Amino acid sequence: MASSDQTVLQFSPSSASLSAKVHPLVIFNICDCFVRRPDQAERIIGTLLGSVLPDGTVDVRNCYAVPHSESQDQVALDIDYHHNMLSSHQKVNPKEVIVGWFSTGFGVSGGSALIQEFYSRETSNPIHLTVDTGFQNGEASIKGFVSVHLSLGDQPLAAQFQEIPLDLCMVEAERVGFDMLKTITVDKLPNDLEGMEASMERLLALIDDVHKYVDDVVEGRLPQDNKTGRFIADTVATIPKLSPQAFDKLVNDGLQDQLLLLYLASLTRTQLSFAEKLNTAAQIL
Repeated sequence: MASSDQTVLQFSPSSASLSAKVHPLVIFNICDCFVRRPDQAERIIGTLLGSVLPDGTVDVRNCYAVPHSESQDQVALDIDYHHNMLSSHQKVNPKEVIVGWFSTGFGVSGGSALIQEFYSRETSNPIHLTVDTGFQNGEASIKGFVSVHLSLGDQPLAAQFQEIPLDLCMVEAERVGFDMLKTITVDKLPNDLEGMEASMERLLALIDDVHKYVDDVVEGRLPQDNKTGRFIADTVATIPKLSPQAFDKLVNDGLQDQLLLLYLASLTRTQLSFAEKLNTAAQIL
């Protein structure tokens, strides 16, 4: 007669329902650390700092790289450096705590489970952020993962990484810089007018997409979505009702204010330059 006792494979309670918000400073810091990495290093890893919002979303605001060495079957982290950097960051912003770790490259690699195990001792449910710094075809592959443990009875066997929703929180100025970062070769950084031109082109493209979507829904080519319709209506409602003449006057007034600030800044630099030269001449005499 077979025994009624059974040992089953089971997953620990999933954290895949988590989501994360990543600020652009994190991406810029990771790319900067990757450029400054040692010659023999194929990738960099480091610690993510931030907080957990009341709705459970992980808000990633800062990061720092941690020196490491790795082979096929082991990873060695500089734990003292990690703790010193964490202490220094928390002296400046004590509200930022460890929320996970990052690595460069495409997706999860072989040693990720070992590093995830270390950060699981530093914080509960750490997220793993991967950034592909190769920017293939001008696209950035940025993904977030959490680990789910597979156990046999009470004996843990392995960890499985599951992807979670990731939101890049960028204002328009930061997105212009991020788009430049994705470009492999850059002749020069865009000035204010070029950045505004790129933003307006992107805005016009988005308006065309919305216009096409509305036409398709009206003509029955696409099913209607009440949530999307309300979102479009709320967006249109935020646009102030201005006549073309009032809008032109508003833009011209803002432009004149900017030109006045540039003139005053140039005048101040000239005055400081004269004062420095007079001070040098007085010391010589």
